[in-house]
This record gives sequence, structure tokens and C-alpha cells, in this order.
Amino acid sequence: MPINQLDLVRAEDDDKQSLQVVEETDLTVWGQERQFQSVGKRHSRVDGPEKVTGRARYSYDIRLPGQLYAKVLRSPHPHARITRIDTSKAERLNGVHAVLSSANVSDEITFYEEESPLFSKTVRFVGDEVAAVAAASEEIAEDALRLIEVEYEPLPFVVEMEKALAPGAPHIHAEGNRAAEKKSERGNVERGFAEADVIVDEVYVTEVSLHNAFEPHGCTTHWQGDQLIIYESTQGIFGVRDQVAEKLGLPTHKVRVIKQYMGGGFGAKQIVWKQTIIAALLAKASGRPVQLMLDREAENLATGNRNATRQHIRIGAKRDGTLTALEVEVRQSVGAYMVGGEASDVISIYQHLYRCPNLRAKQTGVYINAGPSVAFRAPGYVEGCFGLESAIDQLARELGIDPLDLRLRNYTGEDQEKDLPYSSPESLRASYERASEAFGWRTYRKPQPQGSRRRGIGLAAHEWAAGSGSPPAYAWIKLNGDGSADVITGSQDIGTGTRTGLAQVAAEELGLPMESITLYLGDTALGPYAPTSSGSATLPSLAPAIREAAINVKDQLCKAASQRLEEDPSNLRVENGEIFAVDDQSTRVSVAEICAAIAPHMIQGQGRRGPNPEDKSVRTFGVQCAEVEVDVETGEVTILRVVASHDCGRIVNPKMVDSQVIGGITQAIGFAMTEERIIDVQSGVVLNPNLEDYKIPTIMDIPPITHAAVDLPDLEANSTGIKGVGEPPIVPTAPAIANAIFDAVGVRLRKAPFTRRDLVNGLRSA
Repeated sequence: MPINQLDLVRAEDDDKQSLQVVEETDLTVWGQERQFQSVGKRHSRVDGPEKVTGRARYSYDIRLPGQLYAKVLRSPHPHARITRIDTSKAERLNGVHAVLSSANVSDEITFYEEESPLFSKTVRFVGDEVAAVAAASEEIAEDALRLIEVEYEPLPFVVEMEKALAPGAPHIHAEGNRAAEKKSERGNVERGFAEADVIVDEVYVTEVSLHNAFEPHGCTTHWQGDQLIIYESTQGIFGVRDQVAEKLGLPTHKVRVIKQYMGGGFGAKQIVWKQTIIAALLAKASGRPVQLMLDREAENLATGNRNATRQHIRIGAKRDGTLTALEVEVRQSVGAYMVGGEASDVISIYQHLYRCPNLRAKQTGVYINAGPSVAFRAPGYVEGCFGLESAIDQLARELGIDPLDLRLRNYTGEDQEKDLPYSSPESLRASYERASEAFGWRTYRKPQPQGSRRRGIGLAAHEWAAGSGSPPAYAWIKLNGDGSADVITGSQDIGTGTRTGLAQVAAEELGLPMESITLYLGDTALGPYAPTSSGSATLPSLAPAIREAAINVKDQLCKAASQRLEEDPSNLRVENGEIFAVDDQSTRVSVAEICAAIAPHMIQGQGRRGPNPEDKSVRTFGVQCAEVEVDVETGEVTILRVVASHDCGRIVNPKMVDSQVIGGITQAIGFAMTEERIIDVQSGVVLNPNLEDYKIPTIMDIPPITHAAVDLPDLEANSTGIKGVGEPPIVPTAPAIANAIFDAVGVRLRKAPFTRRDLVNGLRSA
């Protein structure tokens, strides 16, 4: 990376707290009156050429001198006790350099909230880690795994959530099968239902779905003396650094994490999984670099999934549609262990989306003998929105009120849990207006049936807890002698276009063209602290920090140019790489000239992202409409079109936002129509841990998708008005499709994914 590290102001302990010496500038927000040069423009991705030509280096592409390749032996049982393990034959195999198991790894290295040893003598799901080898090739490593002798004592197991809570169910942990619990209550729910004229009382179910990012989990590790260097496919380089250091008992400055490109994560790569520690230990034992990348089966068994849920919903309303009470009890599977983020916040959307004075919500995590759950793109909200928005649609039908009108009648501009106004209280209303207008909701006329085919339309809304940013976050900017700028952060681009969006922010505030900006990220040793890329928070976290650093740099630049132009620095403007007086633009000097004149002295600045506002609740909202065609003879559902409108604050790059919306809806169609992990209840074996039997959508399954953009800067959220958009598009798609199916044929599907069997059975019953 062509950055002279001596030019960077480094904190001694490389810790995020030490960087707080930077004072936050009192910034003027980017108001509506500003004329933008870079922000809001459809720039192509700055890293596009590297990706399409194959020059971009992913974790799989790392090749170091003497590199070994690791494989992990995994449990074939859903629940068993290891009574004997013998790795001697594997150790003697030519080409094997290190073997790890419970026999030679300390039980003090633990994982999950249950503090289970790295190689536990009790395995609790098919795919649990038993041993690992590092060899000269992947083939030799596979051969070595087959030579490891393990004797198991099978134990009773349970892989179904409801059965796990039944009396006499096998205990997955000594304390039982109940995991995390969350409750919320306001008002008087009993009184609210007593006041209701209509009550909807239903159960909604969602099944486990799998992340299946293009690039599975994995890393390459090597030791340089006592420093551990990790090339990791991760959403949070500093998070990995800190967690690895803690588990291995190392100072944080002895762990360096590097990630330049990754093939997706969707939430599953926010944390350190076992393979990173295993690779580090194998590298230590062998004295050579070790690469451990998971195959697709291991990826689908052991590195997270979206929770299955069962949601019992009761909604009460007056005849005019006013909600009087809302109650939901949620059970969600968390797998065999808790890893953080797995007990997804299903009840939050019930707490926030509609004005309702009386609410009771409860969610309970349930252990089962399956791989642990973890955050999956808008965790909890995808599942919760399916239940809530399907039930709201049913309520609208029973009341004889247009589903859009019912939602508008129960609109709220405040966070009822925090008793705070939303930072952008009209953004959901704007989403309703944009989506319904672009879709033609008010003017839609249902076509006449064509043979066995019927058409219908559906609507769903959502809110989302994230998007506000996750401070603290820091950035450095330095101008080079040729007038170009280096922007340095400790963030990571997880495939969403962070490099491009942040470069646009820097270019905008510096007054430089995009081609003059180079963004450096993805290395804990070269950049200041940045938070994990999760919760749609990267751009709203880093953009204000980069903007502040750019303002500092621009102030210095104008001071340096003031003598040349014989103008007060405060009267100078920088635009398109030139500096000129606001009231006399005839005399100009280029940024490159000023930088060359003061070289080798350097103009550099620092910026930080301050805390989120305390007097406002920063959330994002969205609305989607769908049209479907249903064949009443076969149960085939064809999605004809989806129109989406999502609040994400100021839109920095419309092209990238369109891409995020299309990608999220594509993934949501999989959740709604085809994706489901299937476990054989007799053996506990996952039957489809691959991309042949696990059905993700293909291009043939995706309808035309229209993004009816809402470009509404949230100037209460931060000085740029930017909020996140990575997760919201996946949230309301499934209920919009389900509601459209009901509109077409009068069958309410209450289990996702929607199957032809369920639909045909519903048609027969109807």
C-alpha cells in the first residue's frame, strides 16, 4: 500500500480510545441549498476494474511462501460425547505439518456465550469442530482427516424448536433449552383488546435460511516473530483483531488484520469464528503460514443462519382502523450455541412501526442441536415484518379498509419505546407516497382471470433500527505534492461500494475531482479505528469523519493559497481542483500548484464521527408493493414486479443505492419463495448444506424491480444527512408477496417460504 507510514499520526497503543484527542469541528450540515459536484451523482465503482479483471485480491487469493492448507474434521452426530480421539496416523502422514484436537489444545480457549472449548469433548450439532490439520496441500489435509480416529458416545438430541421446549426433551445444555429472552410492554393490553371491535389472532412461522455469500468464511494467518498477521474475510477488521487478541492472550498491537476485498458477509462475518483461531494455532505449531477457507458444506453447517421463528400475534382495532392493542409472543431457534446477534430482535418492528398505545411483546430463544444462528441482513426484522405486515393486511381486509389507508391511519412520527421523535418523521410517509404512486396502487384494476391464473397486489412497510451510524469512527486525509488526496480509514468494504461512496464524500468536501481521491482501508495497522460494517452503518459512520477531515485539510489549503491570490482564506473556495475567490472567480490557482509549492511540507487533517443525537431516534423506513400471478391448479406463484421505496437519508450514489435495493429484494425473494434449511429429524443431519439442494433465486426468479427513490437528507442524524440502506430492502418483500397472493386467490400463507403444497392445500380448503 503506497502510503508513507511516517507521514501518518499514529497512536502509541493503536487503540480507538487514544484517537479521541481529535477535537470534533462544529460542522455546518450539508443543507438543501448546497450544489453538489460529486455527492448524489451516479459514479461507477472505483474498484470495478480490479474486480472484473481479477486483480482484486480476496482471502482465497492469498499465497505466501511456504503456505500450508488446513481442513477441519467435523462431527457427524448432532449430539455426542467424544470418548477417544487418536490423531497419530494423521500426524505421520507425509506432508502433514500440524494437527490440533482436544488432546493438545487448552480448554481455556473458548467460544460462544456458553464458553465452550475450541475443541469440546461434547459435540452439539452436525458440523461441530472436532480436530484440524495443516498440510502441504488441501488433498493431503483431506487424507489426514480420514486417518483421525474418533469414538463417539451418541446422546439424545432435538432439532425442532417446539419439541425442544416440550417436557422431557433432551437438554442441550445443563440449564435446559431456553436461551435469551426479551420483553417489552406499554399501556394496558387487556383494556386495549376490550376496546377493540375486531381482533386478529394468528400464528406465523419462518424457517431457517442460510447466508451463502459468494465467498465462504476463511483466512490466511502467519506469524512474524510474535506478531500475528491475519488476512480475513470479515466485516470488521478491528473486531477480529480485538477478539483474536483476547482469545490468544495477546496485546492488541500484536495482531494485525488485513482485508481488501470480500465476497459478501450479510452479517455472518461480524465476529471471529473458530476457523480463525484454529488457523492461528496451526500456523504457530507448524512455523508456516496457514490458509483455512471453508467449503460450502462447512459454511452452511457451522458459521451461522437466520433464526427460525414462531410468532403468535394478536391485533385489536376499532371499526375505523385505529389500533387499540398489539401482542406478540415469539419463539426463535438459536442453534446449539449463542454467538451474539443470533437472538435477533424480532419484536422491535412490532414496537415501532405503528402508533399503538397498548403493546406486549416477548421473544424467547430456544436451543436446538443445529449450527448456531447469527445476524443475517436485518436480523429479526425480516422475520418480524412477515408476521406483522401479513396480520395488518388481514386486519385491513376484515375491516374493509384499503391496506395502504389502514397503515396511514396508524402512522407515527415518534419512537414509542424511547418516547422520542424520529429524526426524520416524514420519511415513512414519503416512502408510502413514492411507492404507491410508482406502482399505481390507487389506480390498479385487477385483470380478469386467464384460465387458471389469477393476479393480485400486496403492500408492506417496515422500519429498521440501524442506519444511524456506529460511532466512534475516525479518518485521516493528506494532500500529495501533485494535488491528489489520500483518504485513510480503518473501515472495510464488504462489497456494498464503501470505497466509492466515501471517495465521493471526500471529493465533495475537498473540492477535488473523483479521480484525484484514493481511499485506503482494510488494515488495522495503517488506518485509525472504524466500527464493524453492520447494521447499515458504514457510510453514516465514516462519512461525517471524512467530511470533518476534509474541512480541516481544505482550511489549510486555503490558508496556503491566500497569499498567492491575495485574498482572505475565508473568502476562498475549492472546486474541481481549483482555488478561487468567492466574489472574483477570474483569478484561479490549482490545488496541484499550491501542493507543489509547499512540498515537502504536507497538508493533512483528521476527523472523527461524534455520538448520535440523544434527543432524536434515528431509524430508517421503507415500503414495497408487489404484483403476482398465481396458478390455482398447480400453486405456482410468479412475481410480476416489485416497486420499492426506502428512506436512507441523503443518497450519495444513486447507482449503488439502486444496486443495494435490487440485491436486497433478490435475497428477500429467496427467503419468501425457496430458501429453507432442511434437517432430517431422525438423524439430525442437514440434508441441503450446498448450493445444489439449497435453492437460492436465479435470474429466472427475479421480476422487474423498480426503485422509487426517497432522497430525503436526515440532517438530525449527522452533518451529512446520510443513513444506511444495506439491510432495509430485504425486510418487507416477503409480506408484500404474501399479501399479493391473498389478493389474487384469497389464501393467507402464514409460513415462509411459501410452497406450492401449502398454497394448493389452502386453495382446496377455501
